[in-house]
Amino acid sequence: MGRGMDAQTHQPGEAANRSPIPMGEFVALIAAIMALTALGIDSMLPALPAISDERGVVNPNHRQYVITAFMLGFAVAQLFHGPLADRFGRKPVIMGALAFYVVTNAVAAFSGSFELLLLARAASGAAVAAGRVVTVALVRDCFQGRAMARVMSLAFMTFMIVPVLAPAWGQLMVIIFGSWRLIFGGIAIIAALVLIWFTARMPETLPRDAVQPLDLRAIWRGYGKMFRDRWAVGYTFATTAISGCFFSFIGSIQQIVYDVFKRPELLTLVFASVAGLMALGSFLNSRLVMRFGMRFLSHFALVMTTALAVTHLIVILLGGENLWVFIALQAPMMAAMGLANSNFSAMAMENMGEIAGTASSLQGFIATMGAAVLGAVIGQSFDGTTVPLYLGFTVLGLTALVIVFVTERGKLFRRN
Repeated sequence: MGRGMDAQTHQPGEAANRSPIPMGEFVALIAAIMALTALGIDSMLPALPAISDERGVVNPNHRQYVITAFMLGFAVAQLFHGPLADRFGRKPVIMGALAFYVVTNAVAAFSGSFELLLLARAASGAAVAAGRVVTVALVRDCFQGRAMARVMSLAFMTFMIVPVLAPAWGQLMVIIFGSWRLIFGGIAIIAALVLIWFTARMPETLPRDAVQPLDLRAIWRGYGKMFRDRWAVGYTFATTAISGCFFSFIGSIQQIVYDVFKRPELLTLVFASVAGLMALGSFLNSRLVMRFGMRFLSHFALVMTTALAVTHLIVILLGGENLWVFIALQAPMMAAMGLANSNFSAMAMENMGEIAGTASSLQGFIATMGAAVLGAVIGQSFDGTTVPLYLGFTVLGLTALVIVFVTERGKLFRRN
């Protein structure tokens, strides 16, 4: 605790732009916490058919509920993690959440019905939501502006190793060992190891004079401040639209590879190809954001995302899509989405210094709940083709462009 306070010599609400532990370890630890969310989602993809078969799920689209339940729990819980982190500190909230994540995955591993599995998944999402909310506030305690965007990009790039590997691991558990339950047991063990690492190494980063009271009036004042900030509101809703694209992809990719392209053995390769490009996008952002600025890069990435979605939709309608065309167009689009969202999140938090936890929780709730609903609507529209997915991508990309245009009052691509 003392070590963390000694590092904080700035005024309340200001970031010192310094890491409380060695920078490489700081980024790796933030990435590990963030990666638990990806692990809880992506490792499920190869297991969805086995889960639905064992649990008697008749409608193939309903297997997506294993993902949706997790995301809904993740969304709602963010409203609570932020205020708790502003009142009691970042460290105890993350420690408690990680411990609960271990327990809920153990429950999922031993669940005896589809309903109990969904309940455990929702609880798991609620627990690991702290990894999204409190880590953003933790990084905001230590960094601000372009430095914060760079740290978040480095962490995102590092954590993207998990989406590349998680489906292969899930497939290994199902095909080689014959049990989807081992996936949840493995997640519980990994979460326990991250908990030990975080407890041992990360000091408290919230300055004592920045502690916020835990009362509804203070929380509502924090919400009011966020909603009065045009950039916080605009970029939160832009993040919602782009994240809706990502969630719809996650929910649909297993059925697309299995049912549209008839290549179930290539699911992990397809997902790794896409996730690898997202990691590259985050790496490029970490290298370029200090030079070109968050706005220029994110606006460029958003335009590219929308243009690629429109192009892919046209290719589908002209009958020119196959699996390799799908990968060639989807991978750079996901890279652009990752680049845009890294900067959108940082810009939404830029003016939220003294209420970073509360603001991050509200922004996370809006973005995740909205994206989960949008992703579920698009995912449940799956009709044996990729048309619903890319029609959804096109609409959400254009929506995000309009939101950003209004937020910036028509002044896009500024280098600041």
